[in-house]
Parts: sequence; C-alpha cells; structure tokens
Amino acid sequence: MTPDYGRSLSAVLSALLDGGLGVEPARATALLLVDGLGTNLLAAHPADAPFLSTLADAGPLTVGFPSSTAISLASLGTGLPPGGHGLLGTSVRLADEVVMDALRWTDHDGGADLRESFPPEELQPAPTVFEQAEAAGVGVTVVTQRQFRKSGLTRAVLRGGRFVGQHAIGDLAAHVVTAMAEPGRQLVYGYHADLDAMGHVYGPGSLPWRLQLRQVDRLVETIAGLLPPDALLAVTGDHGMVAMGRTYDADTDPALLAGVATYSGEPRARHVHTLPGAAADVLAAWQGVLGADAWTVPRDQAVDEGWFGPLSARFAPRIGDVVAAARGTAGIVRSVSEPFLSGLIGQHGSLTPDEQLVPLLVARR
Repeated sequence: MTPDYGRSLSAVLSALLDGGLGVEPARATALLLVDGLGTNLLAAHPADAPFLSTLADAGPLTVGFPSSTAISLASLGTGLPPGGHGLLGTSVRLADEVVMDALRWTDHDGGADLRESFPPEELQPAPTVFEQAEAAGVGVTVVTQRQFRKSGLTRAVLRGGRFVGQHAIGDLAAHVVTAMAEPGRQLVYGYHADLDAMGHVYGPGSLPWRLQLRQVDRLVETIAGLLPPDALLAVTGDHGMVAMGRTYDADTDPALLAGVATYSGEPRARHVHTLPGAAADVLAAWQGVLGADAWTVPRDQAVDEGWFGPLSARFAPRIGDVVAAARGTAGIVRSVSEPFLSGLIGQHGSLTPDEQLVPLLVARR
C-alpha cells in the first residue's frame, strides 16, 4: 500500500496541538510512541491489551516508507514525509563513500561517529514541531531513554523543549505525568522501545512479545489514570512488524551483486545504488531474482507513485537507483555487512499493511 501522507505520523503532533485527525486538542497533551505497535498486531491480541482495546482509535495511520524507526521518528518530529526530511532508510547513503546508520549516526561499515562530519542540525535543518511549539509558547518535554540525550537522531528530529532521560517504565510514566501537570499549554512526548525489541528477537505475536504488550497496556493505563482533567494522552506506533521467512542475500548472491556500487536501507526495504550505466541491468536482475517477493522498481517510479511523499530534490540521490520493498515474509538480507540485523526474526520497513498501519489511540479524563 502507498502511504497516505495526509493521515500519517507526519501529521500527528500538529493535529494534537491544533486539532485534526479527529482529535480535539487539550491544554496538556502527551503522545506516547510505542516502538513496534502496529494496528494489525494490536487487533490480533486484544486479550493482552485490555485497556488499549477500550480506547477510541483515530487511526489507522500510515507511517511512511521505509516503515522503520529512524524514518518514522523523523516524520513525527519534523511534520514532514520522508521525502521532505531526507532520512530515507535505517541506513542512508549521504555521499559516494558514506552510508550512515541513522539510528546511531555512525558510519554503517566502520561505526565511526558522524556527528561532526555530518552535523544532525545541518543534515536535517527543518525546524521540528517541538521547536515550533516552543516558539509559540507551548511547554515542550521530550521523555526518552537517557542515552539518547545528545544522539544524532535526537538532535536531528526531536530537538526542542526540555529533554528528560528515563531509565524504566516507572520513571517514564512519572516524567510524562509530571510534565503534563505543569501550568499552561504543554506538549509531552514519551518513547517506549521494548515491544519492538521483543518482536525483533522472538517474533511479533510470540509469548515474550505478548507479555511485553501487557506491560505496555499497564503503562498506558497508569498514565491515563493520572491525567489532569484538562489533558489527553495519545498512543501510537512507528511501524508494525512481520516475521521474516524467505530471504535473499545481497552480500553473496552474484546476480544481486552485479553492477551494484553500494546498498542502503534494511532487509524489508532495500535501496540499491548502482555503478554508472548499470541501473537497467541491475533492475532486471533484481526483478528476476526477487520476483513476486518484492515490489522492485526504479527510483523514478517509486518517487512518482508517492512512496516517499513529496521529494526535495536535494534528497533524490539518497534513493537507490533501484528500490526493493519486500512482500509477504520475504527479506533482502546482508549476511556479511549486517549479520546481527540479518538474523532477527521480526522485521519491518516495507509497504504492507502489517508494517504501515499504526493506531492513534486517545484517552481523556
């Protein structure tokens, strides 16, 4: 499915502040983003999320392409689609010799810190929704894991307002509730990572994943029960997830390697950057190998069909000459360059409803 950028993560914060997406604004608003909370997964496990299942859902929303954390957080924080903020993959090609891990802001291959050579505020210069809200007199608080305080991704797409580091579910809830109780208009953003981790390691819908969903349900119920009377809590996700089955190895398959300069993206959403003059041959080879297991298209087709939303010309080179979005449970792994990522059970990034759709749940006092 092509993302609907009129009803996507990029619209959420503005809608919560000013009205939209069927949500009436409140004096104090908190958005809790639960990493990996997909609409279809939540609907399949109502017994593990009894409180979440009672909340009004203003979704589903699409998250954008690729449907992965760095891209989704950038869309949420900037209010722009991927084509507007330029983080177009978990690994993104910034120059001929540089592919960056957007989550860690490091060189993809060597792990060197790129925050000085590619300053986050310059790589993504658009003002964030948090900066805009703060300039308009809204109190802004960002509550997330304390190690993210000066991370490249935080600096690029979540900057603005007061950063509050948290250690566990208890202080995440406490910091969110405390910030909402402050006088005046308040916007609070909270982030919870562990549901996604359980899905990656054990698979979405596995027992560890389901038990973690129960903890998320209790977290949301706790915060909702402590809301001030003029406040609302919204809950969304940054993507869904599928259990990867059939795989193709872009590091070892000669047919997939021929004519390729480098790769970016992730197993469910590959950018293939080709050698000069090789794009047509690479496209044909990848279509021949992947067949019905991926939507494999040239760059211009992906752009024209709106996969990335409206595209800034400066970001066009970051898109592969060939783009492959996995279908079903397929994945295009890199066993040599990405051994850990390639071995994970749960994956996301593509255009399927299981990965694209997330809820927008709303609780009020």
